[in-house]
Amino acid sequence: MPTAAADTAPIEISAETKRYLPWLVAAALFMENLDATIVNTAVPTMSANLGVAPLSLKAVLTSYTLSLAVFIPVSGWMADRFGTKRIFRLAVTLFMFGSLFCGLSPNVPLLVASRILQGIGGAMMTPVGRLALVRSFPRSEMLRTMNYVIIPALLGPLLGPVTGGLIVHVMSWRMIFFVNLPLALAGLWFIRRYMPDFRDDAVAPLDRTGFALFGAGIALLSYVLEVFGEHTLPGGPIVFLLAVAALLLAAYGWHSQRDDAPVLDLTLFRIRTFRLSVVGGFVTRLGVGGMPFLLPLLYQIGLGYPAWQAGLLTMPQAIAAIMMKIISRPLLKRFGHRTILIGNTVLLGCTMTIFTQIGPGAPVLGILGLSFAQGFFASLQFTCMNSLVYADVSDRHASKASSIASTAQQLSLSFGVAFGSLVAAWFLGHVNQTDAAQTVPALHKAFLALGSVTVISSFTFWGLHTDDGNNVSNRASRPLPVDRTRTEARAHL
Repeated sequence: MPTAAADTAPIEISAETKRYLPWLVAAALFMENLDATIVNTAVPTMSANLGVAPLSLKAVLTSYTLSLAVFIPVSGWMADRFGTKRIFRLAVTLFMFGSLFCGLSPNVPLLVASRILQGIGGAMMTPVGRLALVRSFPRSEMLRTMNYVIIPALLGPLLGPVTGGLIVHVMSWRMIFFVNLPLALAGLWFIRRYMPDFRDDAVAPLDRTGFALFGAGIALLSYVLEVFGEHTLPGGPIVFLLAVAALLLAAYGWHSQRDDAPVLDLTLFRIRTFRLSVVGGFVTRLGVGGMPFLLPLLYQIGLGYPAWQAGLLTMPQAIAAIMMKIISRPLLKRFGHRTILIGNTVLLGCTMTIFTQIGPGAPVLGILGLSFAQGFFASLQFTCMNSLVYADVSDRHASKASSIASTAQQLSLSFGVAFGSLVAAWFLGHVNQTDAAQTVPALHKAFLALGSVTVISSFTFWGLHTDDGNNVSNRASRPLPVDRTRTEARAHL
């Protein structure tokens, strides 16, 4: 299998399309990120309106990210088979109708079902957009292009919490889903004009068996995490379901080695930079993923802030993320992926643990400063991991790499929310989740657990080599000793 990133020249597209394509993908990311973060600050209000406990609404968040993880694996195949333009248009359409049904849902089960429809659309939207970028731009331009895409997309987390807080403060929480409708309609117009139609006429048939095994295993595993956190099943059935989920995923691993075109091509994990960025990113996001769900609970239930003020407290994260995107290129060019990922992961985890010091009476400036630091380190972390994924992957295998990387990312975020809620529920026990005196200590312990997991994930990146990712960051490689040149040339496998 070829692994050199430059073995396939980028497909020629028009200058106009090349100019607007990053904006189109950025708009899709903006819509997804806005929808995800706009829900977080509305959780306490939604729980009161729907008559359920706040932690019970984690299903509204996890169902969206879980459906992303289940359906992302087929997005690459669909793009290759039917073309990026058609699939991207279908994705935005599904996302738009999912948003509409979310706003009309009268109860939690229908709301979760509508979020799943949203997730199916999002599952195709982001990886297909990334695939179009990877095939349109050379690797030396990927970091600049990705930053160009991510900066507008980060306006979603910037505007989401505040917008969600303001909406639930003056209107019904249902309006937070309707804001996607005009964005989706505008996106459909841009897709018609500026989305290139890449496809692969030689694509193999869909691996239906692999898709069924992987999707069922992941869905069941996520369900087990949710019911375990809710304590709605005794230990015996939970252990049984966990064993079945593990068996299904193991069966997929066995099947993928025998299928010529598996839905997720696990042979890509032979590429060291791809393997370490995906595995390390999964563990890192497992810790980070629970923070956006737990912090609004701390601010609103623990500190007593209304929803719109709680949203304002999260704004520094997005501002810091945008600032980091501007300076990430020179940082990577100066220090390289390995050094930054090892050190920054530790700093990110330590920042998360400092939230254990935020309680009633905490100074607002302290909260804002800590929020800024978390956004700063998290943004650098994700930039490094996302750019390293494609460093040594050929254009021929770009769709497969995009499917695996996007699946792992969404799984880790979904499991992160479930893990954070599970830890918080464990420490809360059966106490009243609206009582600040009992909720704050439990959330502090959850922050400590999430931060510790993140710090531990830094050991994953010790396996990187000093020059890994230099073709992405444009960093000068060290000259190799003559007797080591051949060994190092093979080291990416």
